[in-house]
Amino acid sequence: MNKSMRTIGLLGGMSWQSTLSYYRFLNEAVAVRLSGLHSASIAMVSVDFAGIEACQRRDDWVGAGEILAGAARQVEAAGADFLLIGTNTMHCVAGQIEAAISIPLLHIADATGETLVSRGHKRVGLLGTAFTMQQPFYRERLSERFGLDVMVPDEPTRREVHRIIYEELCQGHFLTESRQRYAEIIETLRSEGAEAVILGCTEIGLLVRPEDAGIPLIDTALVHAEKAVDMALEGL
Repeated sequence: MNKSMRTIGLLGGMSWQSTLSYYRFLNEAVAVRLSGLHSASIAMVSVDFAGIEACQRRDDWVGAGEILAGAARQVEAAGADFLLIGTNTMHCVAGQIEAAISIPLLHIADATGETLVSRGHKRVGLLGTAFTMQQPFYRERLSERFGLDVMVPDEPTRREVHRIIYEELCQGHFLTESRQRYAEIIETLRSEGAEAVILGCTEIGLLVRPEDAGIPLIDTALVHAEKAVDMALEGL
């Protein structure tokens, strides 16, 4: 190659289980596209999720944003050409992070929206943390930028989805009964008109598999990583 690939900046640790998926997805995609011994050029900082989660619990989003902005500056200083935040929820402070760096941010909702539009989906279900399902930062971006009609489960179901993420998935516990419960929730969204369901927490794809659902599933970690590799290899 006459031109080297761009370095992907990854802000991880939220949780480290899904950051592992990002690292694997990025390297697998580069290996497939370039073959041989090629792997992704990655600059990564992995934060302590306990501190971020504490900010979430006390509704201190500015404080969480300050932590992540500092980590993002470290990623940039390490040579990254653009940044991925390896979580859906913390894109609620994407603006604060963008203001702290001079490299572009590849927003996970944009990668998700582009994928859904390319596949012809209009009405979609969204599963994620309570923050992602309830706050407007994610749903409104999908609606305003991509014309998507985004559905979420009812409030008791949202609580259940959230609990499984924090008490199980983020701690590396992937239980059969939780997989079955998520499959039931996905089926309910399908029966209510969803054409696809966004796995809008980067850990959910570690639990729920495509064969667990009778509807297309969009693994946000996977599509985010795929878009990042597109950017990294552009022009090669």
